Amino acid sequence: MELVVLIAAGLGASFAALFGAFMLRGARAPVEDEPTPGARPRENRVEMFVSDGVLVDATPQARQLLDCAPNERLIWEDLAEVLRTHFPAFPETLPNTRQTLAAAGDPDTHLGIRPEGRSLRLSMTGPSLDAGEYLRLRTEMRDLSRLRLAFARAPFPVWQTDRARGVVWNNPAFTDIALQAGHAEHGSSPFAVLPNEAEELHISRTSIGQRDGGPQSWFEVQSYRLADGWLHFAQNIDAVIHAEATQRNFLQTLTRIFAHLPIALAVFDRDRRLILFNPALIDHTNLPAEFLSSRPNLLSFFDMLREKQMMPEPKDYRSWRDKLSEVIAAASSDLYTEVWNLPSGLTYRITGRPHPDGGVAFLFEDITSEITLTRRFRQEIEVTQSVLDRLGDAVAVFSQLGTLTFCNQAYRDMWGLDPDASLADTGIADATGAWQADCKPSPIWADLRDFVMTERDRAGWDAELVRKDGQCLLTRIEPLTGGPTLVRFSATPAAAQTAPRARETARETARV
Repeated sequence: MELVVLIAAGLGASFAALFGAFMLRGARAPVEDEPTPGARPRENRVEMFVSDGVLVDATPQARQLLDCAPNERLIWEDLAEVLRTHFPAFPETLPNTRQTLAAAGDPDTHLGIRPEGRSLRLSMTGPSLDAGEYLRLRTEMRDLSRLRLAFARAPFPVWQTDRARGVVWNNPAFTDIALQAGHAEHGSSPFAVLPNEAEELHISRTSIGQRDGGPQSWFEVQSYRLADGWLHFAQNIDAVIHAEATQRNFLQTLTRIFAHLPIALAVFDRDRRLILFNPALIDHTNLPAEFLSSRPNLLSFFDMLREKQMMPEPKDYRSWRDKLSEVIAAASSDLYTEVWNLPSGLTYRITGRPHPDGGVAFLFEDITSEITLTRRFRQEIEVTQSVLDRLGDAVAVFSQLGTLTFCNQAYRDMWGLDPDASLADTGIADATGAWQADCKPSPIWADLRDFVMTERDRAGWDAELVRKDGQCLLTRIEPLTGGPTLVRFSATPAAAQTAPRARETARETARV
């Protein structure tokens, strides 16, 4: 955009130099038709001949000033539009008296108007132009041609306004937009731009409606202060406005969705400002809604949590704040998870997640019920284990897949086995193998393995085992709810009396 401003400044300077050259090259040429000694040739003078309000003849320099073709005929209003820029007193209608007009800001340059019947002769005179100025003028004329072509082809509107905010110059792109908006080609601007007089640069957004009722177009306008007004550049930002509207709608949709989530959510942008939160955050943290709506930064957010006692009190809070950047970095990398045990007895799980465009999101999940249930369940397991460890019988429980899931201390002592000493699971085949190796031959091992692995309805049964040291064991195999199997070993001499009958019962059950 700065390059465009420099081009525009060069355009104005070149145009001014070109106009001055047109006037200077007149070199006080006499208005008479007859050449006089020392006068410049006619083609180097700025003269125009008007008949019945129409330009019928002009020197080449005059046509360059008017920017018209050699055979083009202009009416008096066209001449007035061009010449009044340099000669403010140029008459609006055809004069009937001889006049001499001074150029604005150049008292040495004059425009003479001399009536000749129904015709008028206009002659421009001024100081002589030396060779150096003439060469510089030729260079600036070439630059002016390029600049005019560049602004004529520019796809964005460019225009200049005076101190009264009237349009004094514009490019074709500005004209097209003004006509589409129903504005006159010259005069007022369709862009509602009101820069402050104390500013050197003013950037604003404005919309322009269509004359046919079509959708509005949005533009970002950059206005640069000039000595006599403002130079404006407009760029269409419809795509930006549409993207922002889409983002707002998406954010509103997310807000409605997050409003029903039980997990508290706080999203911070790349500047670490809170941009999104849901009602659950107010419920979980007791932070005031006014505070959250004021878009606090991340440090202020955690300071308020500490003040409300909604986070564990660090031993050294100042050092913790210094480490907050590490927490943010971990959250940005999706590596931050922490459990807060609050003084109130609540337990929160805090999770950090990266957010698009360099932001970060924190999730606050109340896991008090989950932690309480887990602790209670763990306590019940510990109590159950303690009770079974005090039993004299050896007890082992196998899952429906044949994996040892539980055993008591008596089982470990009886068989010299410790399932917790190995990372591998102990299966029913491994367990029966160890039992069989420590007992005298018995036909129940295959039946026992089949009973543990079967999925049909089962009935409990007993069997007798005799260890190699002569100890008699009464083995009770009982199905449990859900499919597991309980195997209990009782050391008793009386087991020998019931063993034959129990063994026959077990075999019949297995066959069924």
